[in-house]
This record gives sequence, structure tokens and C-alpha cells, in this order.
Amino acid sequence: MLRRNTVRARVLPGALLGLAVLAAAAPVAAGADTPTAASSAHKHHRKHVLAYAAHAKLSVAAVRRDVVAGQHVVVAGTLRPSARGRKVALQVLRHGRWAVVDHDRTTRRGKYQLLWKATQPGRRALRVRFSGHRGILAAHRRAGHAQIYRRAFASWYGPGFYGHAMACGGTLTAGTLGVAHKTLPCGTMVTLRYGNRSVRVPVVDRGPYVAGRDFDLTAATKARLGFGSTGVVLSTR
Repeated sequence: MLRRNTVRARVLPGALLGLAVLAAAAPVAAGADTPTAASSAHKHHRKHVLAYAAHAKLSVAAVRRDVVAGQHVVVAGTLRPSARGRKVALQVLRHGRWAVVDHDRTTRRGKYQLLWKATQPGRRALRVRFSGHRGILAAHRRAGHAQIYRRAFASWYGPGFYGHAMACGGTLTAGTLGVAHKTLPCGTMVTLRYGNRSVRVPVVDRGPYVAGRDFDLTAATKARLGFGSTGVVLSTR
């Protein structure tokens, strides 16, 4: 009886040692296929690929950014390296986020043309974006601002009011740039266009108080635009 127990005592340490070795080795073998290891390998591979990827170059060669609501804003240009069928998108900044409004496929020479039918008056930032393609990194390029106008009837004021306080603060002078409007908040920036001239000015006063008129231009604003006495101007507000 004593001898059998002695034999068992001698055998068990060896068996336990073998199990311990197997238990210690198991995590190491499993670790090779864990998500962390796979993720690291993917990141390493991606870094290696990006190191040899080409940088795309977007150019904006021709644009039509000043339009009346209902017309198309046009942005055209070239993507390099050039090839047929690469997708380029036109984006407009809305509420702090870039929204895609059109896309086009490049020609063999990398040319693209993007259109956006603008329906609401306003001033909108534009951007062209290439999402990347087979070893070419993504790229984007700002394309200025689109001015979308509506037709507004305007008059002007000045002489006889110089030295008077304006509704939005300050005193009207011959050099004051701005417009009077009935409801737009004071300080609102408005882009006005008349013929080939345009000016961006703030709302500085209230008026006009004549039916059918949208804006009263200050004398300085009138002069910048080359505007007459009364008539139609284009306005972004």
C-alpha cells in the first residue's frame, strides 16, 4: 500500500508538469489568430501599401459659380494621374457638412465636368473630391463659393439722411456701405450684383418703406454697383 502511494507520488509531478507546459503554450498559439494580431497585421499592410501609393492632384480649370436660382453651377477641371472612368464628386457645404450634389467619370485625359442645379438663393462653399482608386490616394480641392441670386427690386437713399442714426447702429455717411431691409437681421451679409459688378455688404438699416421694393442701397453701395435710381438687382438674400 505504501509502495503504491509512493509510485503515484512520483508519477503525478511529471504529469502536472506536462499539463502546465501545454497550458502555457496554448495562449501563445491562440494569440496568432486573435483580432488584435489580425488588426496589427492589417495596419502594417495598409501602411506598406500607402507608402507606395500615388498622390492624386485635382485642378479646377473652369467654373460658373454666379447663377440665378434654377440655373446650373458648373465646375470643371482635371484629375492627375489621368485615366478614363475615375469618379469625381462635387460637394456643397450644408450645415457644417459636405454633401455630394453631383459626380462624373473622368475622360481618358482626366477631364471632368460637374453640375449642380441651385434652387435657393445664398452663398455656398464648393469642393471637388476624388475618393481614391487602385493605388491612388484620395484628394479634395476647394472650388470657391457659388453665388445663387434672386431678382430683387431696389432703390437707394443718402442725401438728406447723412448724420442720422441707422436702425442697426452707427450714423449714415456718404461712405457707408450697406443696405436697408425690412426683416433681415442687422449685420446679415448680402451679395448684390448689377451688370458685371458685385458687392458684398451688411444690412445696416431698416427700409425701404415703399411697396414692392426689397432693398434700399446706401449711396456708397449704389456707386460700387454703378446702379441707377431704381431697378432690379440680383441678391443672394
